[in-house]
Amino acid sequence: MSPRELVRPYVAAFASRFLQMLQYRTAAYAGFITQCWWGGIKVMVLMAFYNSASAAHAPMSLAQAITYTWLAQGLLALLPWLGDPEVAQAVRTGAVAYDRLRPVNAYVLWFVRSAGWIAARVLPRVVLMGAFAAVVLPLVGFGEWAWQPPADAVAGWGFVASALLALLLSTSLVMLLNIAAVAALNERGINALAGPIVIVFSGNLLPLPLLPDAWQTVLLWQPLAGVVDIPARIYFGQLDGAQMFAGLGLQCAWIAVLVAVGHAAMGRTMRRLEVQGG
Repeated sequence: MSPRELVRPYVAAFASRFLQMLQYRTAAYAGFITQCWWGGIKVMVLMAFYNSASAAHAPMSLAQAITYTWLAQGLLALLPWLGDPEVAQAVRTGAVAYDRLRPVNAYVLWFVRSAGWIAARVLPRVVLMGAFAAVVLPLVGFGEWAWQPPADAVAGWGFVASALLALLLSTSLVMLLNIAAVAALNERGINALAGPIVIVFSGNLLPLPLLPDAWQTVLLWQPLAGVVDIPARIYFGQLDGAQMFAGLGLQCAWIAVLVAVGHAAMGRTMRRLEVQGG
């Protein structure tokens, strides 16, 4: 079998899930409006902080912190705080057993489906957020609140590469939630536990550079930083040159580790899976 024939079912699975999720336009608009609201609140908090004396030695400028905030809001759907609902439904109905019978690698099949689900939720929202925060806000007189352009062309292309790696990294983390849901036969507790951890350690709640200096090394090296924090730092030039490539390499390393762990865990879970009913 040729390589093209080998990847065809996975490409089809990604494309079908991506196109399916793009149909939910109302959900994308509602999510965008909600994220604009919370983004505005975060920007006001940051402006109040930077106007105080305690921000004199902040590790990033106010413009960078605001841009970081809008990026985090635009990439909110990228956060791996929920398992794939399609997998959760298959676990509840017992349809998960069908994936054990398909002539494909079950882990890769779930991975590309989850990647399509995440990508289709992120793309419309980040485009709308960019149009609002980078174009509309300056036009209506809120230039200080605006999403600033990347530091330079290299930073822009580096951000694009980092964002694509962030999609793969997020998917590899979502796969761990999917596998845990299969093992536990329920996704609710796992999702409830993952949510707060992901929001804080990805940089979505607060830019990671603004957290205590003593935590910075650990915060940058942990996997969730690669979902929002590293792409944002590359975007506004805080990670440039060799540091940018180190950040991209760190994302790749975590993807490799998490995929290996997830593949092994899924194989073990599927071998022990028991489906009852009829």
